[in-house]
Amino acid sequence: MHELSIAEQILDIANEYSERENVKAVQEIELEIGSLSGIEVDALTFALDVVTKNTVLHNAKVTIIDVPARARCESCSHEFLLEDFFSPCPECGAFQTETIQGQELRVKSLIVNDG
Repeated sequence: MHELSIAEQILDIANEYSERENVKAVQEIELEIGSLSGIEVDALTFALDVVTKNTVLHNAKVTIIDVPARARCESCSHEFLLEDFFSPCPECGAFQTETIQGQELRVKSLIVNDG
């Protein structure tokens, strides 16, 4: 389950920020997760519950923002929503596409309580 290591990395990011900014607790963390990232959101949420006990993220609300996959056709340059890695361009039918969005995992924001 790679979601556990991802949860630990997210905690590391929050800890690093909290130490640098002298923050005691994070109230909310927003995560952007691409629809083609391969991350199981339920597994990540469970892993975050486990690794954040007694940390700055304990009791933090986790907000997941789904980032839809987009691709650009290498033949006709048409940009379109991508359902999976094997979807052809709906404009010209070509399979040579470049995924330009939807594989990311990003900590978008931390809402903190500095008191």
